[in-house]
Amino acid sequence: MAEPGARAEQSTREMPPLMGRGGPPMARLMGKPEPAKDVRGTLLRLWGYLRRQRLALIVTAAIVVVNTGLAVTGPYLLGVAIDDALTPGDLAKLAQVGLLMLGVYALNAFFTWLQAYIMAGAAQRTVRDLRADLFDRLQDLPLRYFDGNPHGDLMSRLTNDIEAINTVLSESVTQLISGALSLFAIAAIMLWLNPLLALVTLLTTPVMITLLTRLLMRRTRTAFRAQQSTLGALNGLIEETISGQRVVKAYGRETAVIAHFDTANQSFRRAATQAQIFAGFMGPITNFVNNTGLAILGGVGGWMVIQGMATVGTIASFINYSRQFGRPLNEIANLFNTIQGAVAGAERVFELIDETPEHVAAAAPVATKTLAGDVIFDDVSFAYTPDAPVLKHVSLHASPGQTVALVGPTGAGKTTIVNLLTRFYDVDSGRILVDGADIRTLDRYALRRQLGIVLQDTYLFTGTVLENIRYGRLDASDEEVHAAARLANAEQFIHRLPHGYATLLS
Repeated sequence: MAEPGARAEQSTREMPPLMGRGGPPMARLMGKPEPAKDVRGTLLRLWGYLRRQRLALIVTAAIVVVNTGLAVTGPYLLGVAIDDALTPGDLAKLAQVGLLMLGVYALNAFFTWLQAYIMAGAAQRTVRDLRADLFDRLQDLPLRYFDGNPHGDLMSRLTNDIEAINTVLSESVTQLISGALSLFAIAAIMLWLNPLLALVTLLTTPVMITLLTRLLMRRTRTAFRAQQSTLGALNGLIEETISGQRVVKAYGRETAVIAHFDTANQSFRRAATQAQIFAGFMGPITNFVNNTGLAILGGVGGWMVIQGMATVGTIASFINYSRQFGRPLNEIANLFNTIQGAVAGAERVFELIDETPEHVAAAAPVATKTLAGDVIFDDVSFAYTPDAPVLKHVSLHASPGQTVALVGPTGAGKTTIVNLLTRFYDVDSGRILVDGADIRTLDRYALRRQLGIVLQDTYLFTGTVLENIRYGRLDASDEEVHAAARLANAEQFIHRLPHGYATLLS
C-alpha cells in the first residue's frame, strides 16, 4: 500500500509532550488571569441543579426562619433580665429569664445542626448529579478533544472544581439565607426598641462594608478564576509526567521536567497568593467597621442613659444586637471569597459540559448489519492538526477475508488508518467505505462493536485479568474469555499468575 506524501503523525505519535497536547499548559499558566465570564448565568445554572432538592430546601428554609427568631430573642431577654430582674433585685424572675434564655440558645444550637445536616445531604446529591453530567460528557467527547487538553486539568475539574461547588452549597447557602434573615430581623427589633440607636447602627456598619466590598469584588473574582485555572494546569502537568515516566527516563528529560514543574508551581503560587491577598482584606475590613460601629453605639448609648432617654438593659440589648448584626455581615463577607472560588470552578465545569460531543451517528444512520469486511479508502486525507497532514490522498482496498499488512516507518500513518476506520477521528477529505457504505453514515458504536482491535499501547483497568479481557463484551461467559485468551496465546502465562484469571491488576 502506498501513502503518498504521508508525514510523521502528530499529536500522540512522538515523545509525549509533557507540557500538554495541543498546546502547553505553560501557555495558560504564564498568561494573564482570565476574568470571570458570566457570574449570573453560572449561578442560575447551579440553581438549576440545586432546585431538584426542593423538599430539603423548603425544610431548611423553614428551620432557618425558626432559628433566626430564636437567635434574635436572646439579646432581647438579656435586656429584660437587666431592667426587670437584675436592677430591682428580683432573683426569682432573674432565674426564670435565665432558664428561658438557656432553652432558647439550646434550641438554636439544635436547629443550627439540623439545617447543616439537611443542607449537606442536598449539596452532596446536587454535586453528585453535576459530577455525573460532567463525567458523561467526558465519555461523549471525541479523541481530538483529549489530544488538545491536559488530562490532569480535566481531572481537576472533576475533583477540585466540583469540591469548591460542594463547599458553597453545603455551607454557604444556609449561611447566606440565615445571614440575610438575621439582618432584617435584627434591624426590625432595633428600630422597635429605639429608632435613634437603630439608625446609628444601621448607618455605620452595613453602609461602610457594602462600599468597601464592592471595590474588591471584581478583582477578587478574577483572582480566584486564575487560581482555579493554574491549579488545573499544574494537575495536568503532574498527571502527564507520571503517566510518561518511562519516556521521561528513556530520553533523560528529568531535569527539564523538574524545571517545567517549578515554573508551573510558581505560577500557581502567584495566582493563589493573589487570590488569598484579596480574600484576606475582607476579615480586617469588616472587623474594623464592626468595632467602629460598637464604639459609636457605646458613646451614643451612654449619653442617652445619662439623659434618661434609654435604660441600661436597652443599651445592653443593642450592643448584643449590634454584634449579632455584624456577625452575618462578617460571614457574608467571608462567604464572598468562598463563592468566588466556587463560581470560578463552576464556570470551568460548565465550560466542559458545554463542549460539543462526538457526532455519534448521521441524521439518518444506516443500520449496521453484520459486516462482511470489504474496506475501501477512497482518496483519503487527514491531519491531527491543520498544519501537519498525516495522510494525503490515500487509496486502498481490502477484500473480505484478506490479510493486509501496513508496512512503513514510525509515523507513516499506520495507526492513523486504524483510527480512521474505527471512527476515532473522521477524515478531512475523501471517504472510507465498509461493505459499500460510507462509515460516516454508520452508527459509531454499532460499527466499533463489530471491530476487533489490539491497541499498540496496552492499558489495564483496575480489576481482575478476567474482567480486563471481558472489557469489550461484558456479557461474555468465562469460557468465552478463556477461549479469547487461548486465541491470543495468553492463557499459559495467565495460569502462571498468583490467582490466574482472578489475579487483580492495577
